Amino acid sequence: MASPSNKKEPVLVQWILDTRPWYPEATQTKQLETHASRALSLLQESERASVLRYFHVRDAKMSLASHLLKHYAITKLTPTPWSATTITRNSKTKPIYLDPSTGQEPVSFNVTHQAGLVALVAVANYHAGQADTGVDVVCTSERRDRDHKLILTDPAGWPGFVDMHADVFGPGEVTYLKYRVLSAVSGLVSGSKPEDLIDGKLRAFYALWALREAYIKLTGEALLAEWLRELEFVSFRPPRPTEAWEVPAREDDDDDVDTDTAQVIRKFDIRFRGEKVEDVKMCLRSMGPDYMIATAVRTPDRKEDALGWELGPYEFLELDELLDFAEANR
Repeated sequence: MASPSNKKEPVLVQWILDTRPWYPEATQTKQLETHASRALSLLQESERASVLRYFHVRDAKMSLASHLLKHYAITKLTPTPWSATTITRNSKTKPIYLDPSTGQEPVSFNVTHQAGLVALVAVANYHAGQADTGVDVVCTSERRDRDHKLILTDPAGWPGFVDMHADVFGPGEVTYLKYRVLSAVSGLVSGSKPEDLIDGKLRAFYALWALREAYIKLTGEALLAEWLRELEFVSFRPPRPTEAWEVPAREDDDDDVDTDTAQVIRKFDIRFRGEKVEDVKMCLRSMGPDYMIATAVRTPDRKEDALGWELGPYEFLELDELLDFAEANR
């Protein structure tokens, strides 16, 4: 049985599983049934089937990690044994856990995955109303070759690339990306080669993508939300990359720092239908040269609560430790 948390204060956690080194012997998804049998045995039958349905083993591993993280969060943060952590979906199809004895959500969580990383943000022990969470991770290098080819072969170049995605950005964001981002964000281009210029623009593009995704997931909506173009991040900037994957982002003393060298951005001008959004706390941080992760939290009934929470660095979990915990708390 899992031990209930004795903490009365709200608990916010940010966890990452890096699936890239998992099960190197498995070169096909079906081989995970053998090599990942221990982990798969901890999932419900429908969850196992959804993992093994993926064609690419890399995608199957991320799906496995996503399921594991959600169950881990529920068991770790609530007095619920692993075997009882049944995950359902709400009216907006967002995964949730309902306590069968109360019908309430004792923990609010959101999960994202990209290029081998799976991240979760969760809030538990919050009793003053609803707590909303959203997270998104992007990797600028995963589609780099494809992106460069699209930009170089499009007669309109970079503006044409932005226009391909204009239906999911706000009008001001589209203009900013097309014509202003390089002049607005000094140091965005790291070299003088043409590909360096494209890389700088793509870093801004994916930073915006992560910010918008985290915000949208916070609301429980998806990219099909009717109000997508009414949301705008004004004059945003991407964080500078860290020197290497194993080098953590530099945490500045001032939470509102917004400089050209910042590796963690905490200050944003968010507009929804022209009005300034003042009840959402967000953070955008670099993880190595290529990854960025955006996090969003909100407590609609008492906005000051979420605004006072700290969105620090993510904790990297080890697979074996997670599996040991799950087996000990079944």
